[in-house]
Amino acid sequence: MTSNNTTKIPQKVIAAVVATGLLSFCGVMVETAMNVSFPKLMMEFNVTTNVVQWMTSIYLLVVAIIVPLSALLKKSFRTKNLFLTAVTFFIAGVIIDALAPTFLILLLGRLIQGVGTGISLPLMFNIIMEQVPRQRIGVMMGFGNLITGIAPAIGPTFGGILVANIGWRWIFYALLQFLLLSLLLGLWGIQQKTTITRQHFDAISCLLIAVMFIGLVYGFSNLSTSPLFSWPVGGAIWAGLLSMGLLFWRSLSIPTPIPDVRLFSNHRFAGHVLIFFLTQMCSLGFDFLIPNYIQLVNHQTALLAGLVMMPAGFGGAIFALIGGRLLDAYGPRKPVLSGAILMTIVILTFTICSPAMPNWSIMTVYVFYMIGMGTLMGTVMTSALASLAQDKQPQGNAILNTLQQFAGSMGTSLAAMIVAKSQVGVGKTAAATAWGTQHAFVLLLIFVIVIVIAVIRYIPQQLHQL
Repeated sequence: MTSNNTTKIPQKVIAAVVATGLLSFCGVMVETAMNVSFPKLMMEFNVTTNVVQWMTSIYLLVVAIIVPLSALLKKSFRTKNLFLTAVTFFIAGVIIDALAPTFLILLLGRLIQGVGTGISLPLMFNIIMEQVPRQRIGVMMGFGNLITGIAPAIGPTFGGILVANIGWRWIFYALLQFLLLSLLLGLWGIQQKTTITRQHFDAISCLLIAVMFIGLVYGFSNLSTSPLFSWPVGGAIWAGLLSMGLLFWRSLSIPTPIPDVRLFSNHRFAGHVLIFFLTQMCSLGFDFLIPNYIQLVNHQTALLAGLVMMPAGFGGAIFALIGGRLLDAYGPRKPVLSGAILMTIVILTFTICSPAMPNWSIMTVYVFYMIGMGTLMGTVMTSALASLAQDKQPQGNAILNTLQQFAGSMGTSLAAMIVAKSQVGVGKTAAATAWGTQHAFVLLLIFVIVIVIAVIRYIPQQLHQL
C-alpha cells in the first residue's frame, strides 16, 4: 500500500496549478462571456456573423501558433519567467480590449491575450505531469480542468449581466482581479524542477504553423461569403494544406522538430488526439450556436442566454473532477466511453429538435452534453500522455494543447459559416438561423459518431505508463 506521504500533493504545486489554470480560466471566461455579446458587437461595429466570430477564432489561432513552442520554451526558460511573461501579455490584451474604439483594435487585444494563454496553457499540464504523484495525476488533471471548466459555466451569465447593465467592456475590466490573483499565486507557488538547456529555435517551422492555421481557419470562415474556388476560400485552404505538408516534411527531417510529428506513429496516441480534437470542435461549436440561437431564434436577451447555459457549465466543471477520480479508480475506458455516448445522445437530440427548441429544453439537454464532455476531456488527455515515454510527454502535451485551440477555432468558424450560409439573402431571421443551426448540428453529429468509434478502438482499459 502506498503511504500518504508519497501521494500527498504539496501546497506549492496546487498553487502553481491554480495560478496557471487561472490564465486559461480567464481566456475561456472572456471567450464565453463575449459570445453572448456577439449580437451587440455586430450592431455596434457594423460587422456580420462570420466577421464577429473572429473574436474567438483569432484568439484560438494565436494560442494554437504559440503552444507548439511550449516544449522548447520549457527547456530553454525558467517556468516562473514564462508565467510572468504570459500574465503580462494577458493583462495588456485585456486593457486594450476594454478601451478599444474599433473592432480591429478589439481583435488586436484578443490576439495579445492569445499570446499570454499560448505560453501559460501547457505550463499547468506540465506541472501536473512532473510534480504530482502518479496515484493522484487523474484527480489533479480533473482539478486543473475544473478550474478552466468553471469559466463556461459562469462566462455566459457573467457576460450577459454586464452586457445588459453596464456594457460589454466591463467583461475585460472584471478579468483584472483574476489575473492579479493568478500573479500572486504563481509568484509563490511555481518552482523550477527541470534543468535549463538552450534549444534551437526553428523559425521556418513556426512560420509554417502560422500559415497552416491561418489559411485553414480563414478559408473555412469565408465559405459563407465567397465561392469555393476563390482566393479567400480555396486559395487560403490550399495555402493551409500546403503548409501542413511542408511542416510534416520538415519535422521529419530535423533533429529538434516543432512539433514532433513522429509521435503520431504511435497509433494509440494518434487515436487519442483524434478524439480530443473532435470533442473540442463540438464543444466550441456549441458555445457559438446556443447563445445565438437563444437570442436570434427565441428572441431572448444576452443575459437569459447566459443563464440558460450556466447549469451546463457547472455540470461540465464538476464532472471534469469526477472524471479524474474515475480514471484513478477504473482506468480511462469507462469514463471516456460513457462521456462519448452521452454526448452522442445529446447532439442527436439537438439535431432533430433544433428548428424549434424552447429555452428550458435547451438548458436541460445541454447539461447532459457538458457532463459527458467534462467526464471525457481530462481523461483522454491523461491517457494520451500515458501512451508516450516520459521524455516525450512535453511534446505530446504541446500537440494536444495546440490542436485543442485549433479545433476550437475550426469548430467556431465552421458553425458560424453554416449559420451565415443559411442567412444569405434573407438576413438574420429566426427561421434562417434555426435551419442553419440544425445543419451545423448535423456536422457535429458526424464528428461525435467518429469519436465513439475511436474511443472503442484506441482507449485502453488501464493507463500503461506516466
